[in-house]
Parts: sequence; C-alpha cells; structure tokens
Amino acid sequence: MLSLDSRRACGDPTGCICFLGDNSMKVKTLWAVLCGIAVALLFVPRELNPSQTTNTEDASRAAILAVLSAQQEAWNRGDIEGFMKGYWNSPQVTFAGSNGITRGWVAVLARYRMRYPDTQAMGHADFSELEVYPIGKDAALVLGRWHLKRASNDVGGVFTLVFQRFPEGWRIIHDHTSADANPR
Repeated sequence: MLSLDSRRACGDPTGCICFLGDNSMKVKTLWAVLCGIAVALLFVPRELNPSQTTNTEDASRAAILAVLSAQQEAWNRGDIEGFMKGYWNSPQVTFAGSNGITRGWVAVLARYRMRYPDTQAMGHADFSELEVYPIGKDAALVLGRWHLKRASNDVGGVFTLVFQRFPEGWRIIHDHTSADANPR
C-alpha cells in the first residue's frame, strides 16, 4: 500500500494515486469523459411521463403474474392444454431444459404430455420467488422457482421466462427450466 507521502511524490498534492503517471492530461480527459457520461445519463428520458412508466410496469407485472397464476391453476386441474395458453402459440416458441431445446408450441405441448402423462405425474404445482424485470415496454424477464408435490416424489427447480406482449396479452416466448438435485 502506498503511503500518503509516496502518493504526493507523484506530483498530486491531494494525495490521489497517480495510476496514469505524470501525464495529468490523461487524468483530466478520463474525468471529463466519466462526468460527461454521468450527466448524459441524467437526461436520458425513461418515458415522457415517469409516473406513467411506473404504472405501465405495474400493470405489465400484474398481467404477467396473472398468466403464471392461470398456468398454475390449469396445471393443478390436470389441464396441460390450459397450462399451455400461457405460451405464445407459435413455431418460434422455445423451451430449454436438461434434455435440450424444444422448438415450437406443438412440440412443447407434446413434451409436457410425454413427461406428465397423468395427474399423478403432474402433481400439485407451486410457483414461488417470482421476480419480474421489464426489458422494454413489450417484453419482460421472469425468474422463479417451481415445485411439484407428488405422491411418489417431489420435484422442483428454477426457471427463467421471457415474456412478450401480444395483442391477445402477455405470453411466454422462451422458457428455460432446470430441476434441482434436492427440491425444496
């Protein structure tokens, strides 16, 4: 560690460390650039009306959580097709899991039907620790945990969902789900 005297020896009477050598022009330029960026960020508008943005984000968050709640309810009724209403019905929807990537709504539905052929295999679903992060006015990232309580064994894990707003509402366009070795 440098002492105050050794820091002042580099020509800086304030005692700041001279990491750029004796060239004070480099330091001044660096500070000017950093200050310029900081000031510019202050003037980047979040939206024309910041309170409207918060209201829009709150409404989007509530709509996304409603989709997840409807999915959970459908799952707990044993209704995989109802559960799939939360996904974008498109050949472009993707699901990533331990067995690879599944592409397309029909293929994702088939995957769920194969892995969960009956209500015993489906169990009772619970989504928790949900975090919604807007990534634009028409997209959001959702992190959370899933848990299936089943008579034979419980399973659970984490998921990352990418939601997009469509005219018919918010839908999952990408789902990355991982199982925990020891579900909670």
